[in-house]
Amino acid sequence: MTTNRYALLLGDAYAEPQAASGWQLSRRLPASGLYGANGMQFGPDGRLYVTQAFGSQLTALDIETGAPELISPLGGAIVAPDDVAFDSHGTMYVTEVMSARVCQRTPAGEVSILADKLPAVNGITCHQDRLFADEFRGHGRILELYPYDERPPRVIVDDQRGPNALAVGPDGKLYYPLVPLGEVWRADVETGDTEKVAEGLKGPPAVKFNSRGELIVPQAGSGEVVRIDIQTGAKTVLATVRPGIDNIAIHPDDRLFVSHFVDGGVSEVATDGSNAERVVVPGGLVGPWGLACAENGGLYIADGLSLATLSSAGEVGRLGGLLDNSFPGFVRGMAAGAPGELLLTTMTGDVVRYNPEALSFSYAIRKLDQPYGLAREADGNIVVAEAGTGSVLRVDADGQSSPVASGLSQPCSVVVAEDGSLLVSEVGAGRVSRVDASGNTSAVADGLQQPLAMAVRRGAVLILDHGSKTLESVDLATRQRRTLASQLPVGNPPGLSRGPMAFGGSLAVDPAGTIYIPGDAEGSVLMLREES
Repeated sequence: MTTNRYALLLGDAYAEPQAASGWQLSRRLPASGLYGANGMQFGPDGRLYVTQAFGSQLTALDIETGAPELISPLGGAIVAPDDVAFDSHGTMYVTEVMSARVCQRTPAGEVSILADKLPAVNGITCHQDRLFADEFRGHGRILELYPYDERPPRVIVDDQRGPNALAVGPDGKLYYPLVPLGEVWRADVETGDTEKVAEGLKGPPAVKFNSRGELIVPQAGSGEVVRIDIQTGAKTVLATVRPGIDNIAIHPDDRLFVSHFVDGGVSEVATDGSNAERVVVPGGLVGPWGLACAENGGLYIADGLSLATLSSAGEVGRLGGLLDNSFPGFVRGMAAGAPGELLLTTMTGDVVRYNPEALSFSYAIRKLDQPYGLAREADGNIVVAEAGTGSVLRVDADGQSSPVASGLSQPCSVVVAEDGSLLVSEVGAGRVSRVDASGNTSAVADGLQQPLAMAVRRGAVLILDHGSKTLESVDLATRQRRTLASQLPVGNPPGLSRGPMAFGGSLAVDPAGTIYIPGDAEGSVLMLREES
């Protein structure tokens, strides 16, 4: 049984990464099994179905062996699935959070769109063949959908702050968490009347009921799973696992399974207070997309929904995640900043100075148009590749920006060369260019496919090309080019795309010249060293 998600996806087409002569390539961190783990539910066949929004795939797991089967792979008809439910006929319903729609899949494997134009549609549940869903946004709605006729969705409740995975209780009411508020509410499915059930929770992403009609709620912020008395709101802790829980699934015999959005782990958890945990799929990385060297010899890892650390001893830690107040949001790009500081760009357009020791951040500038890679110049200014405007910006200590270069074709990565000049990758043009003091550009390397990440090493620029799956080295003085590694597990298979879940990237080079490569396709960190 493979534990490499990329190898499982490619099947016989998979090939191990290779290093050029004179170089050694190894995995500093092994491949992951899933592309994150979001909503999950037991199917009619007894297997656990797990959605993976970041990998745009859905996998069925044997809960005893962990054996996976791709039900809807990357490139399939289901796009960025976030939650899943089944009706009594075996039809599967899936929310596509980034596509604002709900699809349905028959037992024969036929997929069709049930409802669309549902912004941030996320949680879904089926009760007595009635289907309910909600929208995970600031003014989200609770909806009933109609899979057996052509009626449009019916709004049960409107203007809810961040509702997520929901369930019908033994009283016939619809229970749902309001994640940002740390509350659980219930609604009468006919009248829409609502009532608060519980409060004081730490990022509750889901609610479920066991066979005894008890309300079970996980907390992403604390890692606790609690039982809540639906009459009094009293809480009893059943288990405590690592933070970052996305959802839970309850087996017909009341066995409890937990998924983690930050690392893609799936496990069975004891509810007797022992906190015993049986791993079904080990946790790993959702990406990674970006790397930066830490001062203690380890690495920082930009993993989309979280920031991770990889110690010099090979241990993985997490600095923060999407639901933490001290975390700036979806991380898109990362670079080393001043000592004790990381520089980040986010999907909401912000450039952030992040302190990994204090777990705090401040904004360098906000609301840029699709900022991707960034770098710190010697004087402390930040340069940012702004893909939306085709430019590179310089941001000073006061948050004021000025253009460095414009007219670029999808700029993605920017690095500072050893002489202080800037290098920028243009994905749309398939090239890397040098930017002079006047903002003029000249090609350093062209004929590339998807040059998403770069670094500078000993007078050369390193280019990670997601299209050709290679790491290229170009001598900045002679323009001599060499492929250092090939068949790398980066990007997507040819012709496929993760769409809105795609990111840029960054390489890391330590003082000894070791190159670290983010293997986002398989969830690994690769290490490339020159042979002595």
